[in-house]
Amino acid sequence: MSIFLTENDRVIVQGMTGSEGRKHTRRMLCAGTKVVAGVNPRKAGTAVAFDVAPLGPGAESLGVTAGTVKVPVHGTVAEAKEATGAEVSVVFVPPAFAKDAVVEAVDAGMRLIVIITEGIPVADATWARAYAAEHGAQIIGPNCPGIISPAKSNVGITPPDITGPGPIGLVSKSGTLTYQLMHEMRDLGFTTCIGIGGDPVIGTTHIDALAAFEADPDTELVVMIGEIGGDAEERAAAYIQSSMTKPVVAYVAGFTAPEGKTMGHAGAIVSGSSGTAQAKKAALEAAGVHVGRTPNETAALARELHREVAGAAGQM
Repeated sequence: MSIFLTENDRVIVQGMTGSEGRKHTRRMLCAGTKVVAGVNPRKAGTAVAFDVAPLGPGAESLGVTAGTVKVPVHGTVAEAKEATGAEVSVVFVPPAFAKDAVVEAVDAGMRLIVIITEGIPVADATWARAYAAEHGAQIIGPNCPGIISPAKSNVGITPPDITGPGPIGLVSKSGTLTYQLMHEMRDLGFTTCIGIGGDPVIGTTHIDALAAFEADPDTELVVMIGEIGGDAEERAAAYIQSSMTKPVVAYVAGFTAPEGKTMGHAGAIVSGSSGTAQAKKAALEAAGVHVGRTPNETAALARELHREVAGAAGQM
């Protein structure tokens, strides 16, 4: 199984006709994602041709063959949904228009909205998140790589060819660290990898993903990547201690970050001991989480712990 995203989900791309939208739509199609429409009111009634070929483990089994795929462009998300039945949208529009794009997707009845756009004003992100929650829509992002269920579907900008399906769940604030841990643990593979974004205001949280992985029968172990700033990792630690039965391995980026400076994501700022990597590591370890000091060490810890879990299960 996978969480939040399956091979049956139909996907529309808001901003598909732009350069980034085109590039990543092609990669999504090559991975087997059912991209069924784009949205651009100025280009409604046209279609975009993509030269596709199987990319990533399982692409052929999802029906990807070399050739040209034409994806129609609709004027609104509502029109795209009516024509295709899609319930998932991915947003590649500029920051100034992102809030309106999310509202349009929510109003059209999108179940899952993945916001790749970075640089969205905090006020807009806060408003959009509240609006989506009020209407029962789930947001992943903003400023994130999206979500991939290997050999099933890939919505966003995550490279689909660096890992395959397997028993590990991954949730991360950082896009590049998402890719690195996927590569480091490609021998095991993943049920779903989610890049939730590191902005101060995001939709899906560590806790949301942890709860979904806990409920997923095919996820045997979870890797969680955090970073300095805020208290999301401390809150996740409290949730793990109270509600998780599956093992969790974590990495917190920023052990060498200087105090009082924003590092990387807009949310990654520390003050005193609050929000430091060491404080987060301590909170996670107190909850029974194995914490690595580097991505490589984290992958090794996860691999060793998974062997223990698999061995124990084999003796039952």
